[in-house]
Amino acid sequence: MLYQLHEMQRAMLNPMTAFAAAGAQMFSSPGSPLSYMPFANRMAAGYELFYRINKDYEKPAFDIHSTVVDDVEVPVLEKVELAKPFCRLLHFERYFTKRLAKRPADPKVLLVAPLSGHHATLLRDTARQLIVAHDVYITDWSDARMVPVCEGPFHLDDYIAYVQEFIRHLGPDVHVISVCQPTVPVLAAISLMASHDDPKLPRTMTMMGGPIDTSKSPTEVNHLATTKPFSWFENNVIYKVPANFPGYLRDVYPGFLQHAGFVAMNPDRHMNSHYDFYLQLVRGDEQDAAFHRKFYDEYNAVLDMPAEYYLDTIRTVFQERALASGTWVVKGEKVVPADIRTVALFTIEGELDDISGSGQTEAAHGLCSGVPKAMKQHFTAPECGHYGIFSGSRWRKVIYPKIHDFVRKHA
Repeated sequence: MLYQLHEMQRAMLNPMTAFAAAGAQMFSSPGSPLSYMPFANRMAAGYELFYRINKDYEKPAFDIHSTVVDDVEVPVLEKVELAKPFCRLLHFERYFTKRLAKRPADPKVLLVAPLSGHHATLLRDTARQLIVAHDVYITDWSDARMVPVCEGPFHLDDYIAYVQEFIRHLGPDVHVISVCQPTVPVLAAISLMASHDDPKLPRTMTMMGGPIDTSKSPTEVNHLATTKPFSWFENNVIYKVPANFPGYLRDVYPGFLQHAGFVAMNPDRHMNSHYDFYLQLVRGDEQDAAFHRKFYDEYNAVLDMPAEYYLDTIRTVFQERALASGTWVVKGEKVVPADIRTVALFTIEGELDDISGSGQTEAAHGLCSGVPKAMKQHFTAPECGHYGIFSGSRWRKVIYPKIHDFVRKHA
């Protein structure tokens, strides 16, 4: 019922939100007489702030249209490589000039994005940097409210099967990079492939800021998942999709609840950010205001997660620690990371990560005991938080060069 009430509230607010958007324009546009009234800048700022707090945030675009390779700008086309009910495998295909076409082929990279509330576009900066010197594919997970019930449920085991299908499709020369949540199912997927001596095992697996072993330096996220019984999550965060979406009656963990949880982790920071945005608009500081808009266009765009997948993750990853404890069974087969012997491993953590604590990702090295020491590498990024691992200046200047070198070393 909560989801239906949320949609009713959203429908009621839509006219006021539209009015606020128009008001912001009327009090700021040079062509409007109202913009020359006293306090017009404050009126415009107030209207825009109301508009941005209450508007619907659609899935952003990756907006990657070109890159620079060997000092030459080349166009990039976003293509759908594979389409599944719960995910699209996208390819950022670069179109080289005749001169660049003769250069050696760049390593093929599968970038596995999180299915944890935000869209895969959260890794826009990650992909944009990688495509400079790599042939990049990315998992673009679907918003569960847009997937009809007839497509069936989507469990954590299905996530693993998707990852395996994508790896096999891209061939044995692919390098897998997983960011945050997918480190666990990606390690499981590759472990199961290794147990079967799959000829299409990837060359390398790079795992960034993920909860491989949540007993290491537990964070607030870990605390929430382990202090409440499993039944609490079933009864308090799972709702059916309303009738105005294609996924009508599908059980999901709604995006608006996830967003409320994100904000609740740092409410003061978000309140201060919105107040600063108001002041920036009043002062006419358009550059800082544009940065605020860009950040919250991404941050506020959330998706619904399939209930089965979310609950499986709570139980398997956080409450049972099935991967770290060696008890994980996927469709009748035990997950044994020690069976991996030919896939190089690189783990990356942020020194200030408050989502995946210190040592949680590095724990993969102990589990992957069959990988030779010469094929293992770990890096803790100094003064780097969770998002800084894959986005921003530290990602581009500190972390990406290490991934670049690691991939080429084992290519």
